[in-house]
Amino acid sequence: MIEVTKYLVRAVYTAEGVKGLSKKGGTARVDAIRSVAEKLGGKLESFYFAFGEYDTYVIIDLPDNASAASIGLAVSGSGAARTDTVVLMTPAEVDEAVSKELGYRAPGE
Repeated sequence: MIEVTKYLVRAVYTAEGVKGLSKKGGTARVDAIRSVAEKLGGKLESFYFAFGEYDTYVIIDLPDNASAASIGLAVSGSGAARTDTVVLMTPAEVDEAVSKELGYRAPGE
């Protein structure tokens, strides 16, 4: 089984991006992101439009951070949207993280 990482990609449309969205609609954006994810060996899990700080919230499975970065660079480079990407962790990954012995000392200790 190939390991994948889940990412949350949030985007804010620029004025140019809103014009493009108005022309072809929301489902065309979902299809475009699904196609990009599949070309990178990943899978689009969900895509939502929203009110507020971000215009879209996308959850996508990708094989590595370089693939996630390539999507962010392509979207932001288009001038149609600005993105930020958050790596998502499973509860099991958090369990693994908290079980590691680090020997860390806080400043002043």
